[in-house]
Amino acid sequence: MGAVTPNRLRWGALAWLLTLQFFVVETVAELRHGSAYSRIDDVISALGASDSPAAMLMNASFVLQGALILAGALLLRPVLMRTAGEVAPVLLGGAAAGVLLVGVFPIDGNGALHAIGAVLYLLGGGLGLIALAYAVRPRSEALGTTLALLGLVGTATSVFFLTGVVGYLGEGGTERAAAYVLPIGLAVAAVVLWRQGPEPVTDAPVPGDGVGRREERARERQRRAQQARERDAALDAFARRHTDTTADDDEDLWSPPGRNRD
Repeated sequence: MGAVTPNRLRWGALAWLLTLQFFVVETVAELRHGSAYSRIDDVISALGASDSPAAMLMNASFVLQGALILAGALLLRPVLMRTAGEVAPVLLGGAAAGVLLVGVFPIDGNGALHAIGAVLYLLGGGLGLIALAYAVRPRSEALGTTLALLGLVGTATSVFFLTGVVGYLGEGGTERAAAYVLPIGLAVAAVVLWRQGPEPVTDAPVPGDGVGRREERARERQRRAQQARERDAALDAFARRHTDTTADDDEDLWSPPGRNRD
């Protein structure tokens, strides 16, 4: 794992923490839209359509969201571990590009590019959180588990939304279940990583990780070899002491009587 300065860590964590701006802007846009808008039935992109009173504000939030996700992924890359640390920024970068497309091309503008952006964001976000979970797991088991669960929920609901399985939560509700997990997960990761600081953390073995098991077996072999060497050394020392004692006794038995009395 490469080094990261406290300042870089601070700005990266702040970028991910600020992705929560999406919820604030969405609420403001919904309030300006009025009672005709429903979070259950209407998709998020409708708030950025040309007939939405807060279209410019909502689309600006989409673009800003993409910049924040990407900035955090690049700045925090040195604190992400293992192969997952290489994969997570790529997937999160795809999600960032997707939400950027959603903001630049509204749903009633270039529909094809808007749809591509939505797919990139939803799938990249869910899978990106899963990769991020494994990348931070050596630093925090609890954080890794939380991100993995959020990623699984996001990926599953993304598949449901994209395939039209929206009867239970509604179209808008299903999309939100898929979209909300990314800013929530990134904000949680930002807080934990910021509090832990930039100090390198030993890449300790994690249950279920193949590299960790190999390292553990190697350490166990070294421990047994050390024990064997210590045992052999102790036996050798005991044998030498026994030999020296026997030699002294033999010398006393054959010494002149006068020497024995002394």
